[in-house]
Amino acid sequence: MAHRVEQLNKKTGVTYVYESQAYWDKEKKQARSKRVCVGKLDPKTGEFIPSKRLTSSTAAALDPSVTASAQVIGPMVVLDAFSKKIGLTRILKSVFGDAHRQMLVMSYYLCVMGGALSHCEAWARSHEPAIASSLSSQRISELLGKLGTDKKQSFFLKWMDKVVEHDYLCYDITSVSSYSELNEYIKYGHNRDKEKLPQLNLAMLYGQKSQLPVYYHRLSGSITDVSTLGNLLEHFKMLDIGNLHYIMDKGFYSKKNVDALVANRDRFTLAVPMNNKWVQKAVDGVYDTIHGPEGYQKIDDEVLYVHSMLHPWGEERRRCYLHIYFNAINRAVAIDRFNEELLGYKEELESGYPVTAHQEAYDTYFIITTTPKRGQRVAFNTEAVSTYIKRYAGFQALISHGIKDPVKAMQVYRDKDVVEKCFDDLKNTLDMKRLRMHSSATVDGRLFIQFIAVILISAIRKKMRETSLIRDYTVRELLREMETLTRIKYSGRYKSIVSEATKKQKHILKTLDIPLPD
Repeated sequence: MAHRVEQLNKKTGVTYVYESQAYWDKEKKQARSKRVCVGKLDPKTGEFIPSKRLTSSTAAALDPSVTASAQVIGPMVVLDAFSKKIGLTRILKSVFGDAHRQMLVMSYYLCVMGGALSHCEAWARSHEPAIASSLSSQRISELLGKLGTDKKQSFFLKWMDKVVEHDYLCYDITSVSSYSELNEYIKYGHNRDKEKLPQLNLAMLYGQKSQLPVYYHRLSGSITDVSTLGNLLEHFKMLDIGNLHYIMDKGFYSKKNVDALVANRDRFTLAVPMNNKWVQKAVDGVYDTIHGPEGYQKIDDEVLYVHSMLHPWGEERRRCYLHIYFNAINRAVAIDRFNEELLGYKEELESGYPVTAHQEAYDTYFIITTTPKRGQRVAFNTEAVSTYIKRYAGFQALISHGIKDPVKAMQVYRDKDVVEKCFDDLKNTLDMKRLRMHSSATVDGRLFIQFIAVILISAIRKKMRETSLIRDYTVRELLREMETLTRIKYSGRYKSIVSEATKKQKHILKTLDIPLPD
């Protein structure tokens, strides 16, 4: 065992400090010791002055007056690197000033841990950067409440300008349950998670090529999917975003929405429900020929029979294309989905809250009778249901302004599923399945911080998909693997040091093109 020895040099008056190490001399068969000079004492203060050949950590360990503290830096190294790489840090700082650091740390906490932001302070105390004192629950509430609409819109303008160029934007909506009914946006509506709680709706745009969230907008919980698009288009008009290409599923189809997209001169690729008469008429026109060799296509290793036609839209006869697809294998699945939709429509009618966009389906597939005794009775129009299943099950239709090629249109449409992953991140990874906050301003602030967090998760996941890392880790697992990488800070004259990275940590950083911290 090594021990410290101090020895005064009488000639120079300097007290030298030695590290004495005992060992067993096999030849002489006796215990001996070996001394190594590690420094000296200041003649005035008695302070230990380490030898210049010692590392900072070794010198600090030999100095009895030194105190040390450690902070986890691993997750921050990754998150900071990606935030800077995608331009997020710069844009946040330009809009929110000094507050951007607290905002990033809160989003980092959500990425690594999830959970209520009230626990962020405790987490931040053990992590770099050391700003835990500015992240108390009260301070967080104040900060969230001050993230005003104007500043957030300024952020979206700059962020979209950075990310959106020549991209396809997937548009979708999800519901977020809340325990509060005091917020004017929290209403009862169609809950996608089948929960009996009031909710708000969250609409989001996601870039297919960038694989990054682009924009979100909160809506009242009572608003249906189909009615949100007009609001979004009007909002973008005020922001002067320019023309975009939207990718949407059939829940957003209505003649009114297509009219608005065409009038706005936006490009779009939109699924059209097969219960629309004009689509059925188009299918009738190609029913006998679509199954031939001319229609045969392989899309993502799936056999589809395809037919495309020019379909001018509106009074201006805007150039749109109607792409029709038939999949014999998926016909059974299509029948199940159709029946499931009909049961949903029936529930809407019986509840007394019909959806305007579903009126054509109500008129076609249901018989509604009213009697003085039984009141309203809703029954299926079995003949119409049977006709649809025999004739149209297995068909799918896309209308596109901007994509002429039916194969490309389908590939682009299928890639919209990335937004579903984004919603999953928000709800499950980032603890947004339930909103526990009451005030409108605080909820808005929390949503914005979560949006920043999901940008970071999406950016990291994109890089992981491009490498082998996605096979070994989820994003959260990767960040937690970095938790043991720490920075040790010594008191006094000694420099801080970074702990030795593990083999896995070195591999992660190398694969992500992030240098080892020093």
